[in-house]
Amino acid sequence: MFNFLKPSPDAAQKVPKDKIEGVYRRKQLGVLLATCFTYLSYYIIRLIFTTEQKPIMKEYGFTIGQIGLILSTFGIGYGIAKLFMGALSDKSNTKRFLAFGLYMSCLFNALLAFTHNFYVILFLMLLIAVTQAMGAPACQREISLWFSKTHRGVMYAIWSSAHNAGAFACVACIQLATFVFSGSLTAVFLTASVISAIIATLMLLINSERPETEGLPNIAEYTGQIELTESGQSTAQELSNQSLWQIFVHDILMNKVVWAVTLTSMSIYLVRYGIMSWIPSYLPTKGFSVDWAKWLVGIFELSAVPGVIIMGSISDMLKGRRALVCFACVIGMIMCLIAYFTSSSHAVIVAVLFIMGSLIYAPLTLVGLMVNEAVPKYAVGLSTGFMGFFQYVFGETAATALIGHLVGQYGWGASAVTIYAASGLAVCLLIYLLFKERSILRMEAKANAKQR
Repeated sequence: MFNFLKPSPDAAQKVPKDKIEGVYRRKQLGVLLATCFTYLSYYIIRLIFTTEQKPIMKEYGFTIGQIGLILSTFGIGYGIAKLFMGALSDKSNTKRFLAFGLYMSCLFNALLAFTHNFYVILFLMLLIAVTQAMGAPACQREISLWFSKTHRGVMYAIWSSAHNAGAFACVACIQLATFVFSGSLTAVFLTASVISAIIATLMLLINSERPETEGLPNIAEYTGQIELTESGQSTAQELSNQSLWQIFVHDILMNKVVWAVTLTSMSIYLVRYGIMSWIPSYLPTKGFSVDWAKWLVGIFELSAVPGVIIMGSISDMLKGRRALVCFACVIGMIMCLIAYFTSSSHAVIVAVLFIMGSLIYAPLTLVGLMVNEAVPKYAVGLSTGFMGFFQYVFGETAATALIGHLVGQYGWGASAVTIYAASGLAVCLLIYLLFKERSILRMEAKANAKQR
């Protein structure tokens, strides 16, 4: 690892006890803002190609199959890279790791502006996927290090909503560049890169690495709250001398909750990308204009923001019952999917997309938090990467390459069947997690009662 990405040592000078609370709150606010706005910028870069797929097909002469291959290449590259980047984020200076990934994404995205070659674009999208994989693990690790379980649901939801806002910001950047530069695709790519790089620099200035590097006690000491894994192990330890392989085997592969949450997330990711990635191509078959369909990608993403935050707050009020909230959302999501695929009314489809944004992204947000809470803090990034591997290599690939192939062969009905099947799998897995969650919360309640 580059020296500047190595973790900083604990601060030699500790914050005086009477000032700890004030410093902690200020640093927490900085971490929340930095992770939110930096991750928003990651999504501006990530969704440029998806959102502009119709103009790219028209100007570059690409087929829908080639677009699907490019998107699936990104998904596979992102999923594989996320596993390794998640592990590296646990051993890194997370605030620098987060900013560096965005800078590199901006660079490779800018290079897309200067080529129409299919294979060069494929390669650049793979490089973007690798650098994009640095974002989520670093953000999720920071949220876990700086916020307790009591408030982590809403804080995590606020951070996770940044990618929904990022999708809307991506559309806004595209429309701004299109207006100012007369529809130039080159300008679209360059504008997104410049804006994202500026945000990365500003957020790096207000971010913080770990509480100990700021002279503060870790979050477990600060709150006095005990958190446990399914085996009854405390999650408080932030750094570990174990090898990455030892951590991977013991805390990830041997953890049944991690597996159940990961497969649930994979299933919902298939639904997410099965809807979002094909809005610009599917909705014109329902009579929507191409421009209106493009804006609906942003609306689908942005509409999820308040719903995700509300669901995160509810999971906190229910004392960490994340699986219960996810289960309720997935049932509602299935009802919306039926309306989305069967209705011919534009008003109904728009309304369903607006509602479905929350019902898809709320459980996706909470399962991301669930997998982090199922492992010690020294394995948070690795758990994020492990889950991301399944989300993108299997979930997004099925939603892009597989659905693209099935639609080409059998029509859009095949897309609906694939998405329904993924939803059913998510329901089954969440029923299992409901029982595991209740057991873990009971163990934590007993441990906290003994401590008091």
